[in-house]
Amino acid sequence: MCLSSFNSKSKQGRALLNLLAIVLAFLILWPIFGLLGEGINGIKTGVVRLGLDGLSQIWGTFQLVLFTSIAGGLLGTINGWLLANCRFNGRKFLRIAQLLPLATPAYLLSATLIDLGSINSLRVHGMSWGVLIMALTTYPYVFLLSTESFAKCGKNQLEACRSLGIGPWNGFMSIALPMTLPAIGAGIALMGMEVINELGAVELLNIPSISAGIIENWITEGNPAGAIALALIALAFVMFLVVYEKILRRKSRRWSEDVDGADSPTWELQGYRQLLAQCITITPPLFTLGIPLIWVAINLDQIQQGLDIELVELSIRSICLGLISASFAMFAAIFLGIAKRWESNTWMQSITFLSGIGYAIPGAVLALALLSFGGDPWGFSPLLLLLWGYSTRFLAVGKGGIDSAFERINPNIDEAATSLGSQWKEILNKIHLPLLKGPIAVGFLLIFVDTLKELPLTFVLRPFNFDTLSVRIFQYAGDERMGESIIPSLIILSVGLIASIALIPTLDYKNKSPKIDN
Repeated sequence: MCLSSFNSKSKQGRALLNLLAIVLAFLILWPIFGLLGEGINGIKTGVVRLGLDGLSQIWGTFQLVLFTSIAGGLLGTINGWLLANCRFNGRKFLRIAQLLPLATPAYLLSATLIDLGSINSLRVHGMSWGVLIMALTTYPYVFLLSTESFAKCGKNQLEACRSLGIGPWNGFMSIALPMTLPAIGAGIALMGMEVINELGAVELLNIPSISAGIIENWITEGNPAGAIALALIALAFVMFLVVYEKILRRKSRRWSEDVDGADSPTWELQGYRQLLAQCITITPPLFTLGIPLIWVAINLDQIQQGLDIELVELSIRSICLGLISASFAMFAAIFLGIAKRWESNTWMQSITFLSGIGYAIPGAVLALALLSFGGDPWGFSPLLLLLWGYSTRFLAVGKGGIDSAFERINPNIDEAATSLGSQWKEILNKIHLPLLKGPIAVGFLLIFVDTLKELPLTFVLRPFNFDTLSVRIFQYAGDERMGESIIPSLIILSVGLIASIALIPTLDYKNKSPKIDN
């Protein structure tokens, strides 16, 4: 084959790849841009207004985000430091245990706490409980980013502290914390996105919030203008958090590049300091996983209430939705990742970046954006809209792992294969996919679990009489029929634990630096 013929085929193949990436990005961004256009038009005509309820819901969300960020940020940072730079008995197990809170949805923890509180004459209600529950279920975002950053703190800087007689606390405050602040801030931004998305917990705890307000305005009160106004505010919130998180991640990478590349030293904790560290790091996992399990043990005699054919239907339905949406999302993630790798121009980088913002958009906002496609002129079925929403929202979960894995594959491999006459499809099939098996499997599992746990999107978009495990738990909790929700809760908890186990390799920091006795 002559060189000109090969170049022509190569260009055609690249054009098809770019076209596929553009189509995928368009499908992902279409609903959001449509909602923005409708909102802007409504503002111009004076139709879209917040009202007093809308203002209270915005204020409630702001308070919940602020106080959860403070509490969860402190918890994630302290645990990140203790488990990255201090040595004490049980440290390896406790580091893994920090992932367990990700297995417990906030609405499930809220429901079990409310039920246990009623048994013991304790009223679980309001903002303070919401902050506690959201902080405990979202702090792992800060922990995961901060512990990685702490583990990469410069060895020379911290050993200089030791040589000057500075202990772990002062070393943390003067050296490690300033270097890790960008990573901590990025984790807090991710926490904020989760808090804005939450529906079940705020509804059960009677906290005014944007997600609950969107659904209330659209479904209960028949006020689409109020729902769109709240959706625009939510989008403004999350766009700020997305930009903030990206800036801080860049700063975090620059910190890591500017310091000594060796692993940080660790302090050996003994006596009461070891006991205190163990108590601090074990409490969040025990609370988030232990409370639901205690609730299950207390109500075990009611387990037969949930044993019926409908439970089997709910489980099969939820699992099928998870498998299909995970397949769609990973397909899109792979092709957007390969398009980004082959085309380094600004417009392709922008398209692939924007296609990954779905995870930041609250489920209630995305559901509202997709609802317009269920009527004229489109007439899409509710089930198709639901799968569209899942794939859009959770694409970023798989895309992040794919992009990171592509960055670790030397571009020279692609160039060598291209020079031998291979096109991008052959390179993807023979070289990239075998190297991406791990990230693809982990991304697929995480999207599957997120789909099972997702409540706002499912609650709004599901077809009539088409409940899932998450919706049924929320409904049972609202109707005070907790006995019937035991088995659905155990199923979601079990699947969430499997996903948490899949994240364990991210904590495998091999710290070979010497121990430092305190």
